[in-house]
Amino acid sequence: MEDEDTIRKGLIFMVDWLKVNCVVAAEASDGEEGLEKIKEIRPDIVITDVKMPFKSGIQMLEESIALYGYEAIIISGYSEFEYAKKAITLNVTEYLLKPIDFGHLYQTIEKLTCKIEASQQLKKYIKSLDYKPTDLILDRQLLQGFKNKYVGKMLEQIKTCYNQKISLNDLSKKYGLSSTYLNAKFKTETNYTFNDFLNRYRVLQAVELLKQEKMMIYEIAKAVGFQDYKYFIQVFKKYIGCSPSKFLSTLDAQTTQST
Repeated sequence: MEDEDTIRKGLIFMVDWLKVNCVVAAEASDGEEGLEKIKEIRPDIVITDVKMPFKSGIQMLEESIALYGYEAIIISGYSEFEYAKKAITLNVTEYLLKPIDFGHLYQTIEKLTCKIEASQQLKKYIKSLDYKPTDLILDRQLLQGFKNKYVGKMLEQIKTCYNQKISLNDLSKKYGLSSTYLNAKFKTETNYTFNDFLNRYRVLQAVELLKQEKMMIYEIAKAVGFQDYKYFIQVFKKYIGCSPSKFLSTLDAQTTQST
């Protein structure tokens, strides 16, 4: 169970979401919690495992995909045709088998973000004609579509300067706005505080370097912006659920199983 939890939490950090104009808004450990998160957040994309406690991924999709109109990707260790057939009837975009091919997953996310962007452009065009059909319910956003322009600027700073010293106070001085205001806007539109998102993004980059197995862990800590090695280990454990060395051994074991 510990390894499964590590892999589940690690999935969040195996894709550079900002590169595909996405933000991970939430995670859930079971289908009931997942359904509540979908109702609360109204996401653009949902990635779910077929097998989950309390409510399966299929059940969760059945109860929400038509209502909230998101794109869905199913991940499963079970290749039975019935699962795939059910996923097709729900208009699921992709059905991926474990162990996950992260290259394929990344390409799927890219394809979906392009599809959502095209849909948003169509909505804007329709609105410009003053035509407001009743079936256009959700007003979804991607990275470049945030309501507050400073949120996009802050995310760009994280994306380009994560390996340097970067703080909310620095950005407050740069933009001439209070740090309280910036953090509140950032939290409203991403569901994360600025520091939380920065640390998550740094851990994501650390995972990428760990997979390459070319650097020592203390070198990786510095390379992603952590000057304090112990603090890096603490932050990594907070988001992944285990130490970098344990996470690496779990990935190695998963790779061995797949071969």
